[in-house]
Amino acid sequence: MKTHFSLQTMRRALHDSLPCVCLWVLAAGLPAAVLGQANYSTPYTFTTLAGRNGEGSADGTNSAARFSNPYGVAVDTNGNVYAADFLNCTIRKITPIGTDRVVTTLAGLAGVSGTNDGTGIAARFYHPSGVAADNAGNLYVSDLHNDTIRKMTPVGTNWVVTTLAGLGGVPGSANGTGSAARFYHPSAVAVDGVGNVYVTDGLNETIRKVTPAGAVTTLAGMVGVSGSADGTNSAARFDLAYGLAVDSAGNLYVADQNNNTVRKVTPLGANWVVTTLAGQAGVSGSADGTGTKARFYYPDGIAVDSAGNVYVADQNNNTVRQLRWDGTNWVVTTLAGRAGSSGFVDGTGSAARFFVPTGMAVDSTGNVYVGDTYNNAVREVTPAGVVTTLAGGATGGGGSPDGTGSAARFNFPLGAAVDTNGNVYTADLEGNTIRQVTPAGVVTTLAGQTGVAGSGDGTGTNALFNGPCGPAVDSAGSVYVADWGNHTIRKVTPVGTNWVVTTLAGKAGHPGLLNGMGTNAEFDYPNGVAVDTNGNVYVADTANAAIRKVTPAGAVTTLSTDFSGPTGAAVGSNGTVYVADYYSYTIRKVTPGGAVTILAGLADSPGSADGTNTTARFNYPNYVAVDTAGNVYVADSGNDTVRKVTPAGANWVVTTLAGVAGNSAYADGTGTNALFAGARGVAVDSAGDVYVADANNNAIRKGFPASSVPAPVLQPPSLSAGQFSFGITGLPNLAVDIESSGDFSEWQVIGTSILEGGTNYFVSPFPPQGAQFYRAQVR
Repeated sequence: MKTHFSLQTMRRALHDSLPCVCLWVLAAGLPAAVLGQANYSTPYTFTTLAGRNGEGSADGTNSAARFSNPYGVAVDTNGNVYAADFLNCTIRKITPIGTDRVVTTLAGLAGVSGTNDGTGIAARFYHPSGVAADNAGNLYVSDLHNDTIRKMTPVGTNWVVTTLAGLGGVPGSANGTGSAARFYHPSAVAVDGVGNVYVTDGLNETIRKVTPAGAVTTLAGMVGVSGSADGTNSAARFDLAYGLAVDSAGNLYVADQNNNTVRKVTPLGANWVVTTLAGQAGVSGSADGTGTKARFYYPDGIAVDSAGNVYVADQNNNTVRQLRWDGTNWVVTTLAGRAGSSGFVDGTGSAARFFVPTGMAVDSTGNVYVGDTYNNAVREVTPAGVVTTLAGGATGGGGSPDGTGSAARFNFPLGAAVDTNGNVYTADLEGNTIRQVTPAGVVTTLAGQTGVAGSGDGTGTNALFNGPCGPAVDSAGSVYVADWGNHTIRKVTPVGTNWVVTTLAGKAGHPGLLNGMGTNAEFDYPNGVAVDTNGNVYVADTANAAIRKVTPAGAVTTLSTDFSGPTGAAVGSNGTVYVADYYSYTIRKVTPGGAVTILAGLADSPGSADGTNTTARFNYPNYVAVDTAGNVYVADSGNDTVRKVTPAGANWVVTTLAGVAGNSAYADGTGTNALFAGARGVAVDSAGDVYVADANNNAIRKGFPASSVPAPVLQPPSLSAGQFSFGITGLPNLAVDIESSGDFSEWQVIGTSILEGGTNYFVSPFPPQGAQFYRAQVR
């Protein structure tokens, strides 16, 4: 398949240790030579094997456009919708043209963070999370990780970005004017009719105001003190105030995320009075109802219409809610989506599906616009609850459809296992299914019914699961699953072309710590499983803080209870069980006799440092795998990294194979250029290739030792109408930067893309000026 890619100009630090191929071209003709070189030193190169449909940065029309975790949205009086494209670090515009919606990038450069003010792509953002539009057509942005409030002014066809308040990269809580003020992860913005900007200053636990001149004051809440108390000014308390809206009377509405409530901040003279409209602090749920009887689950975006109705993106319920004043109370109803069922489906009311809806805006006719973050889409919800996709997202289907590569969808894959043929198995936690991914990236559902929870045994879709996770596969091809919500261990056996599910041990709905045979045994939220060459299954029984053993006949014994909360298990050829002890931040091992030792990490000391034994640090390690040489691989979910624990004599040395601690994102690439969002499953095959269930990215990723990754090959180029183009071939799903230089002294990244099969074609948007050199480099 050929891909035509219009390159964007960007700058990026060079990765001199990565494989690259080079060519040069003169403005008057074609390249005189093509040179190649390879030099690998970074540990693993990760590509996407399957899933992650719809993510990207491309401008375009309707579903041809791509976003990367869009958060905040805004709508102007002309019906244009604006989105803060969080992971792309850009601000996008969605313009209605007839029945189409055309997406363009107004400011920022996809994949490049920074603090620069400037025009269009010269400006830089660092994870913008909120956006608002005023009556004059200006935009305001909460630049989350820059800790600033930015203003975007239209000048002709351009957009000029300036910093209204705060200082890039310097968090704090100080009031003041312009760069003298400080914010700490401002999450959302709203603007009133006279140009005052209001800010939910997330980690400061306050609500702030910024005048058109950039003067910042604190309206409500107390810096650094969380709580749920209603009250006036600093007597009020918030707990991660997120979404924000302002009505025509100057009242503010706040989605108080960790309190699971919706709050109102009312101006009263020189004071601001905070009250709770709906929800109950500290109690999550999905119930509709009146006032405190209603329940929310991490509400995020919020909007208010001209009639005073309030709309909420109820993030973890994957729903859009409405609050309506009935004269005496606020009545909460669900406008669209179904609580507990994530997916990507257009439809009406509860037939529609969202996946982590965040930002929200409403237009003058009552249409609600939603940043559907994990679907990488912007959606519209009419007053009647009819949901359509404006731009981005998948190109059809819903739920968790099977397919090949990026055409397949997952719903929070948890755990990974690989068989001798290279097939990968994962448990789709929120989809309640068991999936298989072939080496070619073909995804099929083996058992379970998407979105339907239950405990019944049976064949294929007749079997039901309740939060399956952490699969393992034996030499005969049978898959074992920890059925978390059922407190059972299930076996999925291939029979011809079918897969038959049976319950090996435990009794659905009966948690406990009880040894015994089959359904007489009890588990308490089991998580990961492993299987040895004799068919014995080892279980990380999380809530029991235990490692359990289940024989092929279903007899359950307890090996050890000397853990803090194990979630992942792997078994070596000598019967040693390796454990990710999630809540103690350590990697441990259990001998066949039940003796427990810590291999790496320090109990109760989270961190991300590589090192030897207890000098290394982990942050909620989730799953483990072990190869034939005794190396242990770790999905370090809190750090969003993949780690390796290598035996060295009596010691264990920890290194990071890929990912960046604290950087939750999505990128294929090598070493620190590969990014994950919730690495929650790891497996290793006989060749040393590593497979990762990238849960929040809904993708299955594959990592190769860097020395085995072939350099991309540049094909003969051409020059036409002043534009330079060339073809490039390489490993499918390999992330490649295209760089150019006029003199070899400074290289400029002019485009980044994920290679597809066959030859990929790249066209430079700028004609070469004088001598021009190009190279392609693996990220």
